[in-house]
Amino acid sequence: MSCLKKCGAPSIEELRASPGFPTEEDYKTGNIAVIECIEQIPCNPCETSCPRGAINVGNPITNLPTIDLSKCTGCGICVVKCPGIAIHLMDINYNEDSAMITIPYEYLPLPQANDTVTLVDRMGKEVCEGKVEKILSSKAYDLTKLIKVSFDKKYYEEIISIKRI
Repeated sequence: MSCLKKCGAPSIEELRASPGFPTEEDYKTGNIAVIECIEQIPCNPCETSCPRGAINVGNPITNLPTIDLSKCTGCGICVVKCPGIAIHLMDINYNEDSAMITIPYEYLPLPQANDTVTLVDRMGKEVCEGKVEKILSSKAYDLTKLIKVSFDKKYYEEIISIKRI
């Protein structure tokens, strides 16, 4: 039985075995979409929303998504369009010591730029603190905001979200 079914979140091993999850080399290329989708369910908003055609689900619609990182610009549209909150952007080269995660956020209160926030792993366990660098809003994002948070890069494979305030 998968960790997703048993524990409530996929294990890093399950994610690494999925076609949309980046390799260590992929992470080094800059700001990339990280797809943490391991369930074969009928879903393709990531594919249909990507303006560059970087994400492919294909036929049948239950295929796991794949990504062509040479086409991905890190625009974040797939992040806000994913109904399973299974995509985020990660830049492990944000600066010498920090990585940057970009996540969807639909809660109130909304953190503000320069706020210190607690970052959590896939199980909701606190991992480290981060600094909100920017809040992005766009018509293309509907009412969802994208929050960009910098944090100690040694945690880049663990961090998945912000602890709600």
